[in-house]
Amino acid sequence: MTHANLMNNYFNLNSVHTEEDFRRRFQMRGHVFKHLLDDVQQVNLYFRQKRDRVGRPGFSPHLKVVVALRMMAYASSADSLDETHGISKFTCLDTLTEFCNTIVQLYKEEYLREPNHEDLNRLIRKAEDCGFPSMIGSLDYMHWDWKTCPTRWQ
Repeated sequence: MTHANLMNNYFNLNSVHTEEDFRRRFQMRGHVFKHLLDDVQQVNLYFRQKRDRVGRPGFSPHLKVVVALRMMAYASSADSLDETHGISKFTCLDTLTEFCNTIVQLYKEEYLREPNHEDLNRLIRKAEDCGFPSMIGSLDYMHWDWKTCPTRWQ
């Protein structure tokens, strides 16, 4: 039932939520999610749907990836996802571990590497455009004033 609701809300042709809703809630576009889902399913069997001992379908790949992303994007606790997605705390934590390990395996060469000279120049230009010149390698910007900073972070 959780899988059916998830598919109806975000992934079916006439889904309840728009692409913009998806992007806001998952911090990525729908096509990026689909690409990510395909990649993790190809590399890690954990993300393929299996049947349990009595023949019922287990958690769907969509649901597992959504749980992992929600834990990372919103710092959601595993207990809170149990209530909303019907997955136990331990399964949520296992899913997050499997997801992170798979992402590193898949993308470390392209995205999880030290920046080269060209990357650094691009990042410095981007930071300067945002008003943070020479920010690479500096923690000075951890101390800039934020007028509306939540009190628990002060």
